[in-house]
Amino acid sequence: MSFETLTALALFAFVSSATPGPNNLMLMASGANFGFWRSVPHMAGISIGFIVMMFAVGSGLTQLFDRFPAIYDALKLASIVYMLWLAWKIAHAAPLTKDMDAGTPMSFLQAAGFQWVNPKAWAMALTSVTVYVGDASLLWLGVAALIFGVINLPSVSIWTLAGQQLQRLLTNPRRLAIYNWTMAALLVLSLYPVLGF
Repeated sequence: MSFETLTALALFAFVSSATPGPNNLMLMASGANFGFWRSVPHMAGISIGFIVMMFAVGSGLTQLFDRFPAIYDALKLASIVYMLWLAWKIAHAAPLTKDMDAGTPMSFLQAAGFQWVNPKAWAMALTSVTVYVGDASLLWLGVAALIFGVINLPSVSIWTLAGQQLQRLLTNPRRLAIYNWTMAALLVLSLYPVLGF
């Protein structure tokens, strides 16, 4: 893999990690509802979970989908159901308290597992592997996955910090409810590519 390819991959990793998607919308909601530090396991789960997913995809997981298309259909259905459930949870998040102990943010394992039902994560992993890694060795696949992880963590942190900054505006229960319902609606709208309209 050439330096130019790695540079292009890093740029793709930054753009795809920093733009809106299910992970970033949920992190913004988590930052607003739980603060930055309580959302760190969520952020780490996204970054490390994506590294594992990208490595699995590059190691031949997609061949399983080619051989058994029903697995892909089941994954698509699970993605839709799970994201609708997450949107419902965001919409009904408890009001902020002074110590923000009400409710719990997504855990490391939940966030890592979410990558497997996140349509944007699948698109990012498949694009990275097919366009930038190709038939390169597993070592280069590992390097590419690590580049994604290193770039992803600061990118998702920005969304969490942005959510935390909104806490000052969300002290009013009505404003918080409007914010949470808006974030939930955006999460549902992020399903648009999956539904294939």
